[in-house]
Amino acid sequence: MTPSTNGIIVPEIPGNYLEPRWYAARTKSRHEKKVAEQLSGKGLQSFLPLYKAQHRWKDRVARVDLPLFPGYIFVHLPLKDRLQVLEIPGVANLVSFQGQPAALPEQEIETLRCGLSASLHAEPHPYLKVGRRVRIKGGPLRGLEGILERKKEDSFRVVISIDLIMRSVLVEVAMADVELA
Repeated sequence: MTPSTNGIIVPEIPGNYLEPRWYAARTKSRHEKKVAEQLSGKGLQSFLPLYKAQHRWKDRVARVDLPLFPGYIFVHLPLKDRLQVLEIPGVANLVSFQGQPAALPEQEIETLRCGLSASLHAEPHPYLKVGRRVRIKGGPLRGLEGILERKKEDSFRVVISIDLIMRSVLVEVAMADVELA
């Protein structure tokens, strides 16, 4: 608390309220794309990773873009601006621990953004905790750690997890780009 010029005590604002960080916003079911549009319309930076899936209906087959982490969108903002996100229809809350929104590691999100923009094949995968931990040492996802899921002829399938939201993604990585963590 610091006294102002007129003697009123003003609480100090913690630095993490002013510094932009990545947060996971939980959305209502199937509202991720709409929330991303609304965030963009407000000028807020967001990240909604998508993957292509083939859906079959009675009369046709189509390729559609679906959220890689269903029910979540990532937003980059100072915590003081969180109300701009929370008042968007379709946003349930920011992922929090002990009542405080939990920031995601900046490097983890940036590496994921770069890797997915490099046309890397990715798809959702059940969240796993057990298995052989590996580190990706080359390619667009260099530095991320994951769980070795399966060995193919010339590549590995690695599950990369974001623990904060308990979601995972399955990626194919060249054998030469994987080492034990």
